[in-house]
Amino acid sequence: MNTWPRTQRLIWLLLVWIAWPNRSGAREPVPSFRHDIVPLLSQAGCNSGGCHGALAGKGGFRLSLFGYDPESDHFAITRDLHGRRVDPSDPGRSLVLTKATTALKHQGGKRFDVDSEEYRLLARWISAGSPGPRPDDLTLTDLRVSPPASLVRVGERVPLNVTAIYSDGTQRDVTRWTKFTSTDETVASVSREGVVQVLGPGVGAMTAWYSSKIGIARITAPHGHAVDEAVFARAPRSGFIDDLVLAQLQQLRLKPSPPADDATFVRRAFLDTIGRLPSVEEAQAFVSDLSPGKHERLADHLLSRTEFIDYWAYRWSELLLVSGSKLRPDAVKAYSQWIRDRVAWNTPWDVLVRELLTSRGSSVEEGASNFYAVHQDPESMAENVSQAFLSLSINCAKCHNHPLEKWTNDQYYSFANLFARVRAKGWGGDPRNGDGRRTLYVEASGDLIQPRTGRAQPPAPLDAPALDAAEAGDRREALAAWVTAPSNPYFARAIVNRVWANFMGPGLVEPVDDLRASNPPSNGELLDALARHLVEERFDLRRLMRTILVSQTYRRSTEVLPENAADTRHYSRHFPRRLMAEVLSDAIADLTGVPDTFTEIALNDGSSEKAPDYTQVTRSLQLPDAAVRSYFLKTFGRHPREITCECERSNQPSLVQVLHLSNGDTLNQKLASRSGYLTRFLATDPAPARILEDTWKRCLGRSPSPAEAKHFEPLITSATEPAARREVVEDMYWSLLTSREFLFQH
Repeated sequence: MNTWPRTQRLIWLLLVWIAWPNRSGAREPVPSFRHDIVPLLSQAGCNSGGCHGALAGKGGFRLSLFGYDPESDHFAITRDLHGRRVDPSDPGRSLVLTKATTALKHQGGKRFDVDSEEYRLLARWISAGSPGPRPDDLTLTDLRVSPPASLVRVGERVPLNVTAIYSDGTQRDVTRWTKFTSTDETVASVSREGVVQVLGPGVGAMTAWYSSKIGIARITAPHGHAVDEAVFARAPRSGFIDDLVLAQLQQLRLKPSPPADDATFVRRAFLDTIGRLPSVEEAQAFVSDLSPGKHERLADHLLSRTEFIDYWAYRWSELLLVSGSKLRPDAVKAYSQWIRDRVAWNTPWDVLVRELLTSRGSSVEEGASNFYAVHQDPESMAENVSQAFLSLSINCAKCHNHPLEKWTNDQYYSFANLFARVRAKGWGGDPRNGDGRRTLYVEASGDLIQPRTGRAQPPAPLDAPALDAAEAGDRREALAAWVTAPSNPYFARAIVNRVWANFMGPGLVEPVDDLRASNPPSNGELLDALARHLVEERFDLRRLMRTILVSQTYRRSTEVLPENAADTRHYSRHFPRRLMAEVLSDAIADLTGVPDTFTEIALNDGSSEKAPDYTQVTRSLQLPDAAVRSYFLKTFGRHPREITCECERSNQPSLVQVLHLSNGDTLNQKLASRSGYLTRFLATDPAPARILEDTWKRCLGRSPSPAEAKHFEPLITSATEPAARREVVEDMYWSLLTSREFLFQH
């Protein structure tokens, strides 16, 4: 006798009726597990990290994250739990249907309705015997989203259409099974059905994710400002950068701010190019120069300075993780000197990277070989190369297909297999154990095993043909050729974006080292044009920097206009940012006349030891080693060089920084030092007006305003005793060196 309650029996009969295939007698194609069922589960969220795609699964049911392993997913659905999740003889009783519709209790809630297309598709697949993925399944080669770009008004809706293209050339509308997300919810949101709702002005992007492929649709919504077209027609231009920036500003109706004054600009250019403040004489020479071409002459002068080598060798040492916490002292010296030499020689970026990628030999004699000492297993090497030189984070693909990018788990292990034969002999472990050598070499054979399959993936660069696995040569040669090729869609764009961010603040892509397809640039045409320019200039980074330095876009002031106040990424104005820790430390040392001393390095276990040969280094930007102890640099966000990621450096202000500037030793002790600049300057018995002028020009690069002079001059005049006057001047210096005008780049 049937013991089910009458209501439950009726629900079950309804489910069976809906799930029963071919009620109309029409013959329907059997759904493909790979191309129909897996995308359905992905779009419904069943295989997401918060559900059955979690490492341990949910409720005893585990799927591969976002369907990266269809074979194991098919087994889990049709064979695990004695096959109870599907019932071909009675599809309506299948757990994948009763749970997803909450006919039976489901912790994940309802994923679709019984009268939905999802339900009918799953039921048809189950009734056909739940066929699994086939070796001869078509391969998804491309995903196209239309319209690819739209210029719309706030409040409008834009329906998106997604087409999948397969290896045999066939096309299929997969909009219904695509998962949509918005990269900027302040500009636009997108519904599950792919309908974009424009919420605010700006540039946004919608990502369409289907079966491990990602497509992008861009949305541009102009601001509501009424900006005269003549503003853009009359705007000064110095090249393609200004043309492309102004074209976007005109499209967005963002009014460009006026140029910065000369005093502000020369300070900006010095800090961005060589990491140092201009002297009073250097600043005054630029301001008083009224001849045409002075900006170009300043750029050429800065790019030829010795301090340029200090600054950029330091920046590339961050990228390449030069640190005594990872390397022995002699290796640090050799590695940092190799980098410094390449900057001094203006080695083209592609040549520098090729030398690094194919390096071998002694860690002391061949400094570039230390690149492979920082990360010593094939997986870490692959991740480091991808992040450093392509701005692609492939780490997630180590365990499963990348959830935000197109890289698959198999591609990850193919890429990592390029490094499987890299070996080293010599020292290892604790860097304090002497100054021994480590020798890097390449074996003639050896492969990295893909854990999921138990066999090696054919070695291959990302998105490139595989190499012959039996070939005995150094696989890194092919890797270096692919990475640095002008046709590589990532290499030139990655370094261009880093350099652009150094001068302009926000990168064209943010974060600056995240060039994944689902994170599009704020001005894609400009990024592509800069990359082409770099290739045309044979990867000469100084030529790239000069092009940026002489642009009118770089000269723009930080003045906020009503018509560009909302802009944060399109360069209608210059964006202020706090000085990086090392630049700020050196600026304080220069202005006070009290150099820093560096005597200890910090080891990974928290202990310290004497810094080798660093007692003569007096500038933070000349330090070869990020492990040198400095409370100031640590407090102000120095890059620790632990991992290849710009996220390791912080330029954000904090309360700890405020307290250190107010009460800490760094600034107060330097101002009070009897061997510093203030002692020498006050010994000349300068008049109050001269003290004011000298102080403001040294610290801020300008003369004091009438209001500032009116406030401070009486204080200096009233202090007739040398000690009292010294105290007033120290306080005045302190107030300027802790001001936002000094601490920030403008």
